Amino acid sequence: MDHLVELLASFLAVVIVLTLHECAHAVVAYTCGDPTPKWQHRLSLNPLRHFDLVGLLCFTLVGFGWAKPVAVNPDNFKKPRLGMGLTACAGVFTNYVTAFFFYPIYLVVAYYFPDIVVLHDLMWLFTYYLFAYSLSICVFNLLPFYPLDGFRIVDAASKHRSKVYWFLRRYGYYILLGLIAESFLCRLLADFGVGFIGYFDILGWFMTFATSILGWPIEALWGLIPW
Repeated sequence: MDHLVELLASFLAVVIVLTLHECAHAVVAYTCGDPTPKWQHRLSLNPLRHFDLVGLLCFTLVGFGWAKPVAVNPDNFKKPRLGMGLTACAGVFTNYVTAFFFYPIYLVVAYYFPDIVVLHDLMWLFTYYLFAYSLSICVFNLLPFYPLDGFRIVDAASKHRSKVYWFLRRYGYYILLGLIAESFLCRLLADFGVGFIGYFDILGWFMTFATSILGWPIEALWGLIPW
């Protein structure tokens, strides 16, 4: 029962966090003058319009993944590079802002929600995952690998002349899948008792380090309130 409750809480949190992330991209792109997200029905909080099967599978197996990228046409922006940059930043910015507001909800549930066995555990895990996944998706999407937002930011900021840009454009997706596969393998071996293998989990180590840094101001600020 505990495992099922954890899976349900995790799934519900992923649905909400990824949907908000992709909807933010669509809204900003549309606001900047590109109607493509509207034509493709991405100006929506319907999760079914945003999920990517591979990204969702990676999230289920490893704990980080992505949704279906919002298609945009830079030619529709009045200022193409600015429009692309704002659109790329919209998802990670939204995730960080929502993490800020999800954290006090988690604290309220943790301290004041009635201790009804299953329901309390579900709500506690659900609100915690809303906060934790918002931070992890924010950090994960800042990696400069296609199809993540980090690559879109590089794409908007560069003139497409450097060898680094073209390397990331051609091989970033495969590097990303390789890092995810390596992280999954490390976790699998750790479950079988190979404890030291965790030191080689490159993506997992980076995610833990980065999310703890980004999460510290949120936890510190809300921690000033005597709950």
